[in-house]
Amino acid sequence: MRINKLYLLLPGLLIAGSASAQNSSWEGETGVFITPMAYTAASTAHGIGLPILAYHYLYGGKVLGSFHEISITAGALKRLEFGYTRALHEAGSTPSLSPLWHNGFNIFHAKFNLVPENAGKNSWMPAISVGFIERTQVHDVGAAILNKSVSNGDVYIVATKTITQSKLVPIILSGGVRGTNSELWGMGGSANVTERAFGAIGFVFKGPAHTSFILATEASQQPRHPDQLPTAIIPTTLTYAIRFVPTPEHKINFDFGVAQIAGQIAPGVNLQARAQVAAQLSYGF
Repeated sequence: MRINKLYLLLPGLLIAGSASAQNSSWEGETGVFITPMAYTAASTAHGIGLPILAYHYLYGGKVLGSFHEISITAGALKRLEFGYTRALHEAGSTPSLSPLWHNGFNIFHAKFNLVPENAGKNSWMPAISVGFIERTQVHDVGAAILNKSVSNGDVYIVATKTITQSKLVPIILSGGVRGTNSELWGMGGSANVTERAFGAIGFVFKGPAHTSFILATEASQQPRHPDQLPTAIIPTTLTYAIRFVPTPEHKINFDFGVAQIAGQIAPGVNLQARAQVAAQLSYGF
């Protein structure tokens, strides 16, 4: 449920789409708040770039509790990105449902850029990348019901384009498809393998003293039914966020947003998480 990660465009988007490689999404990959973008973390053509560190927080409410994500991500060879995130959890206070969420789990991710943005000197060409996310030691929802830990993951393809020709403000468009057996990025446990779409749009505004603000929203479809809960229905996750970039010279971002996660998912089962607050801090060396 960690979803509010919608903090989309990188500070560098004000200068060039490739600079967007400095913003880390909820699970650590370069992206919006909860969805990946096709850009990869900055690096040279012959080596590994300096890491991006990020901390994410989501208040999931009285049922879900609070979620924390601590991640490190690096780029390599100008085309590759990889990293690790530890998901941590503080229990909610609803005795009937909160025990379905446990301490946390591991997240490993990697992404490869197939087509660079503007390839072949075509200004219309988006960046296109493929990637995967692997989660281990997941002990939430269905796994908690079965009292065991499981693994789940995503494979995805995503296209991202920064449009600078607009007479108003730069616009960032991103979208893709993932194959997943994970519900709500592991925070909802597992699910049957299915294909789900995702997308995001952001607008970049210049502020005073070289600051900038990015307003963004994103949507990510979820598998319909969590494991062990065949009558429960999980809606599409929506996020609304603002990213504040104090200065393009310092690769630091502050993100604040609201995530629509899940409310009444089945008769008598209300997760009370339809308007949850989230925040993020990321720093690229």
